[in-house]
Amino acid sequence: MNTPLITEPTTLFAFLAAILGLVFWLSTLERLKKFFGYAPPVIWAYFVPMIMTTIGITPVSNMVYGWMSRFLLPFALFLLMITVDVPAILRLGRIALIMMLVGTAGIVIGGPIAYMMFSTALPEDAWKGLAALSGSWIGGTANMIAIKESVGASDAMLGPIIVVDTVVGYGWMGILIFLSTIQKKFDKWVKADTSVIESTNAKLKELDTTRRPIEITDLAVILGLTFAATVIAVNIGDTLPKLGDPTIISPTTWAVLIVVTIGLVLSFTPLRRLERPGASRVGFVALYLLLTSIGAQANLTAVFEAPVYLLTGVVWLAIHVGLLIIVAKLIHAPLFFVATGSMANVGGAASAPIVASVYLPAMAPVGLLMAVAGYILGIYAAIGCAWMLGALAGM
Repeated sequence: MNTPLITEPTTLFAFLAAILGLVFWLSTLERLKKFFGYAPPVIWAYFVPMIMTTIGITPVSNMVYGWMSRFLLPFALFLLMITVDVPAILRLGRIALIMMLVGTAGIVIGGPIAYMMFSTALPEDAWKGLAALSGSWIGGTANMIAIKESVGASDAMLGPIIVVDTVVGYGWMGILIFLSTIQKKFDKWVKADTSVIESTNAKLKELDTTRRPIEITDLAVILGLTFAATVIAVNIGDTLPKLGDPTIISPTTWAVLIVVTIGLVLSFTPLRRLERPGASRVGFVALYLLLTSIGAQANLTAVFEAPVYLLTGVVWLAIHVGLLIIVAKLIHAPLFFVATGSMANVGGAASAPIVASVYLPAMAPVGLLMAVAGYILGIYAAIGCAWMLGALAGM
């Protein structure tokens, strides 16, 4: 194999950052907006670096990848947690929160069931990749990466998992959008109480959504506070023991749990106002930059393992959907909450508002808040799912 074109760590970091910037810039061009609507920039943040490695421009392994994995993940998670408006989520209403939690439960139990059905046709350590997928389907990319690091899934294994996440996840999103045309029939079938939607819409007016341009002081506080929290969490995580056989709670997991918990606690303090200048956006940049490094370490040939993974993902999601429909019938939940409760888990903050707005244009913020609620639970619930998958793999 020829030596990759770029190997010097700082140059490699700059190259990955440039790829990320180029992808997001292209997504703003009018002629490409429809294309990126079907294949969001975050997907290309993974696949483009993978292609670069496949053709010999970037290396499969480099010291900068380890540094990015060790520090950028807790950095991003801290900012995403500290800016969460927990009281606003709790004001969503009983039915909204129940459907979001049921969606999470469907993912947690669906993964192990689907794995048991197809384990003989999957690679020996496929449970690790499916554990990472559970993170993606309960909160999004950040949780996927956190669980991947927790269970020690290889970067090459993430190839087919990204394919499943994209094809099955976005395929289900398309189905949900189509089902919006029958929501009145569904609501009649389950005898839905639509007044809860009206009350939720009224409560949205209470939310503080003020934004302002970021200033130097804001950025200095955001970076200083987050780097300090990250380093403290990483160092504490290194001193704590590994848990599980196979390992589920690793030093990286401890660091993630520490920053997530501290971030949530601080979200009840005035520090949450850092969201006004866009602290969470800084967190997402760090997260997507980390995703480029994971893509650069992946093996493109792993995509050809996707068919069995795809079937596993379809069964997994079917269990999730079935549970949502059963509970919707029992508690008379409108289809709107079925759709947003599902997409809040499977699609996360990027997709849930889109689906919510298709059903009820004024209710896009509900989808966003439900996604954020799922994101908070995601890291904890996905660790539980990973634990069950690991236990099944060891049987």
